[in-house]
Amino acid sequence: MAQPILEMRSITKRFPGVLALSDVNLTVERGEIHAICGENGAGKSTLMKVLSGVYPHGSYEGDIVFEGEPVSFKDIRHSEQLGIVIIHQELALIPELSIAENIFLGNETATRGVINWDEANHRAIELMARVGLRENPLTPVKHLGIGKQQLVEIAKALSKDVKLLILDEPTAALNDDDSTHLLDLLKGLQGKGITSIMISHKLNEIERVADSITIIRDGRTIETLHVSEGAVDEDRIIRGMVGRDLAHRFPDHIPQIGEVLFEVRDWSVGHPHDHSRLVIQGANLKVRRGEIVGIAGLMGAGRTELARSIFGRSYGSNHSGAMFLDGREIHLRSVHHAIRAGIAYVSEDRKGLGLNLLDDIKTSISSAALHKLRRGFTVDEQEEVVVAEQYRRSFNIKAPSIAAGVRKLSGGNQQKVVLSKWMFTDPQLLILDEPTRGIDVGAKFEIYGIIQALAREGKGVLVISSELPELLGLCDRIYTLAEGGITHEFDKDDADQESLMRYMTVDAR
Repeated sequence: MAQPILEMRSITKRFPGVLALSDVNLTVERGEIHAICGENGAGKSTLMKVLSGVYPHGSYEGDIVFEGEPVSFKDIRHSEQLGIVIIHQELALIPELSIAENIFLGNETATRGVINWDEANHRAIELMARVGLRENPLTPVKHLGIGKQQLVEIAKALSKDVKLLILDEPTAALNDDDSTHLLDLLKGLQGKGITSIMISHKLNEIERVADSITIIRDGRTIETLHVSEGAVDEDRIIRGMVGRDLAHRFPDHIPQIGEVLFEVRDWSVGHPHDHSRLVIQGANLKVRRGEIVGIAGLMGAGRTELARSIFGRSYGSNHSGAMFLDGREIHLRSVHHAIRAGIAYVSEDRKGLGLNLLDDIKTSISSAALHKLRRGFTVDEQEEVVVAEQYRRSFNIKAPSIAAGVRKLSGGNQQKVVLSKWMFTDPQLLILDEPTRGIDVGAKFEIYGIIQALAREGKGVLVISSELPELLGLCDRIYTLAEGGITHEFDKDDADQESLMRYMTVDAR
């Protein structure tokens, strides 16, 4: 039998107060696509940071054997020299630099200290062709969509003569077309002898491309599944990830729906720069007390634009139409007004717009409603601690304490902090934009439970999601959105994926 390209033996990694990895073992065969699955916080990214030298030799216990030789990387540059390249979920590109400059950043070829940019651009074109990019290599990266930026990162890896490519959540922020192209690219690279390790929460993608799947739970290796042996499906992977069957992906819920809480009538919004172009046109929707309402639409349909324009006109221009809360017309001219009126918005971009990654859990939770903690000219810090602890327990935020930085939390726990922050404002209407993006199935189940609990309290919940099964399993009613207009309204019992897609693709104009 051929020698594995990689063996990680008995890897143990500790942080202050946390055992992140405990006796983890991983074997990757040469030329395969090997997936690593686990809940948020299971230790997947930590294991890859150990492998790539982000956590250097000496900061962990255990052994790494690469191409039959024991290795001990002192930093990421050292691992790259041997052909191990990691692409993190947060892309390491500089927006103002060109594609070519980003591809060779830190890996420039210079003669007597001078870079030959003609040669660099020519090499960049060759590397771009390998990943399916046809742009001019002088194009600034900031002008590319996130899918193409991901391809620039892979071209950058190929420039380093990569043997083992590690991708951490490579499709988390991509639409379906970009995700398909990326997965096809991985299969193409496999055909050219490149081994890949892929961390992903998208189990359907893992089923499609992976040859082997290693499951990690609570910092320990649970098992490795070999796709060629059969009997590997989403339910089988989930059982390993969460330690139990999830026969029902959603908690049991009996709706208790009351009167209309919130209504938007004939709502239109202009583009923030081109005021003559309507992004949202004549939208009408209602949310009742105790009701979970979904918005389904393709990328670019105007889902986030609609949500943000409702939330204190934080998007767009020339807003027209009317909004009503408990039957009374409201005029929300700022985010501050929206919060005071009882409306909260959880952004799809939790790291960019939902959290300040320099803050701790305590500060993050209190940040949107400091007025509730004000005592004269100061904040009652003791009460702030009490509030943060209450949310940490009730939302099951996994962290050593409320003093932990949100930056170090897993995606699921970061999302729970964002939800805690907005629940502390005591909203009547909660707008959730992609509430489970980049979150594993176990954490999703918990967040669904939180959403349902809010509905049981008589609050209204508006959910935007790209995952149609999520909307169908969670919502009581679903609106479809296309070209900035509401195209149909479905009761839960009348909706299915085909019907939703039909109305998500009609011309609303």
